Amino acid sequence: MPHQTDDPLRGILLKLSSILAFLCMQTCIKLAGSGIAPGQVTFYRSLFGIVPIIVFLAWRRELKGAYKTSRPFGHFVRSLIGITSMGMGFYGLMHLPLPEVIALGYAMPLMSVVLAAILLGEVVRVYRWSAVAIGLFGVLIISWPKLTLFRQGGFGETEALAVVMVLGGACLGGLAMVQVRRLLVTENGPTIVLYFSTFAALISLATLPFGWADLGMKPLLLLIVAGLFGGVGQIMMTESYRFADASTIAPFEYSSILFGIVISYFVFGEVPSLNTLAGSVFVVGAGIFIIFREHRLGLERRRLRRVTTTQNPN
Repeated sequence: MPHQTDDPLRGILLKLSSILAFLCMQTCIKLAGSGIAPGQVTFYRSLFGIVPIIVFLAWRRELKGAYKTSRPFGHFVRSLIGITSMGMGFYGLMHLPLPEVIALGYAMPLMSVVLAAILLGEVVRVYRWSAVAIGLFGVLIISWPKLTLFRQGGFGETEALAVVMVLGGACLGGLAMVQVRRLLVTENGPTIVLYFSTFAALISLATLPFGWADLGMKPLLLLIVAGLFGGVGQIMMTESYRFADASTIAPFEYSSILFGIVISYFVFGEVPSLNTLAGSVFVVGAGIFIIFREHRLGLERRRLRRVTTTQNPN
């Protein structure tokens, strides 16, 4: 793997470009129509997402050995969790305005903090727990108008179910992030990405007997383009971390809500509700605080290591 280069501006530009690529992917999926099965969407997203990744690795001469692993079952578990999360998110994407889906998806890093504490035994102190609580309060503000539909028509209300699916997908996405951190102990990034895309395509294909839509040429092309955008976004996101620290790159993730509002307005004629805007303030603020806190803790850990090394050179 190439070493990290100190070029924060390039890293930030790559991160912003990856966000735009993923938003283009989501836009293509919404334009394809709401009658397509989530498993069918994830199949095209995963299958055609492999193409730019393989081309990129071949160009970098890193394709040889990219599938080599000693933990195939770990990759399968990560892929199963991730593809379920993706499918639930795509269901919400097809039935909710784009800004709402983006804002609700911000629950994923909040849930990863909770799951890391439970499953990895990481120490989470009161500052981060407070940030998680504030962020989840923001999620409640965003989702409440939709969830109150349960009182009117039961669980079958489409928008209410879509909110539940997006939030459930965010929880599973947080679990997938924990699984990736476990894999990174022995695996490299391209291996994880390729196994995820491959397993995700195969797992999604297994949903074929449960009813896939007959696609016309336009929806088919939109789903193929969505997959290509997803693969390109994955590459640019990964590359962004070569040029800057995660603490520098991560806050720009929240620019997606701004891009999403613009795209949603001009492409779909959707205007975000006051609940979405107000809740996003809480969720984004909590996420940025967690990133800032992680950065501070990382600096403290590095300082302690330097002090320990100086005091105990042997």
